[in-house]
Amino acid sequence: MSDRHEHGQDHERGHRHGPSRGHRLRHLLTPHSHETADKLDSALESSARGLRALWVSLAVLGATALAQAVVVAVSGSVALLGDTVHNTADALTAVPLGVAFVLGRRAATRRFTYGYGRAEDLAGIVIVLTIAASAAFAGWTAVDRLLDPRPVNHVPVVAVAALVGFAGNEWVARYRIRVGRAIGSAALVADGLHARTDGFTSLAVLLGAGGAALGWQLADPVVGLAITAAIVLVLWNAAREVFRRVMDAVDPALVDRAEQALREVPDVRGVGELRLRWIGHRLRAEVAVVVDGGATVREAHRVAVDAEHALLHAVPRLAAALVHADPEPAPGEHDPHLPLAHHSVA
Repeated sequence: MSDRHEHGQDHERGHRHGPSRGHRLRHLLTPHSHETADKLDSALESSARGLRALWVSLAVLGATALAQAVVVAVSGSVALLGDTVHNTADALTAVPLGVAFVLGRRAATRRFTYGYGRAEDLAGIVIVLTIAASAAFAGWTAVDRLLDPRPVNHVPVVAVAALVGFAGNEWVARYRIRVGRAIGSAALVADGLHARTDGFTSLAVLLGAGGAALGWQLADPVVGLAITAAIVLVLWNAAREVFRRVMDAVDPALVDRAEQALREVPDVRGVGELRLRWIGHRLRAEVAVVVDGGATVREAHRVAVDAEHALLHAVPRLAAALVHADPEPAPGEHDPHLPLAHHSVA
């Protein structure tokens, strides 16, 4: 029932309807808007920051993987090869995420009425498949080298390449995680954590180089298998997060926070069904609130608007909320939703 409106990012941190008098005064005096234009500007700014983070990290990881590939060619290190393949795959995950961010900036249409934010979920699936492919390749190469051992050449250079891989991945991880958390993109944060894991697998290559330097010929493929195991662990965590997002899972703490904010809204006498879902890196909400059964349509609408306003301030990265006002039941009154009962799904 409520009008659609949006809030500036600087008001997303826990503001609730009905705060202290001083906060209300600051709220009135501070430039403040919930218009659709501000909503669009916020979404575009978030996507632009996400795209910038992706292309910068793509360049850094691409340069890192290229340097490692040169060392692989001259050394024959299968552990470094596995790390190089993983770094390359991690760099290429920027492509589907970049496409998703670009699509997410498109306006909603009569066919895609919620917009194109779900493209981020599809990008997440592509990322999971990419990680799976890199795990399979790294594992196959390590097993092949176990069955057919070959010496590792230029061990000191391999060690340096491993350190380069760690440095590149850790820088990218910090950058992606920072930007991802700032704009609310779970996919970008997950990709940053993926890069951090890649950095530690790069350090594992040092163990293989050390073993090879001590004359243990199988050290390199054994470390290659360990790296494969690490990639599989990342794959499991990434797949779990993507599955949750596709299934519309949200942090239960957000639901609690939204309910608490609604209960503090004047003239809201109860909170009914509340649903939250991610669409890209923005949240949408649907909720039913109980109002005075004798309220006029205008009064009920005002309460619904106040409830949406409170949600927009209480729930970070909430783009919009659809608030339905239910009348408080009177003694002996039939359920007003009774005509819909035969449409409910068992």
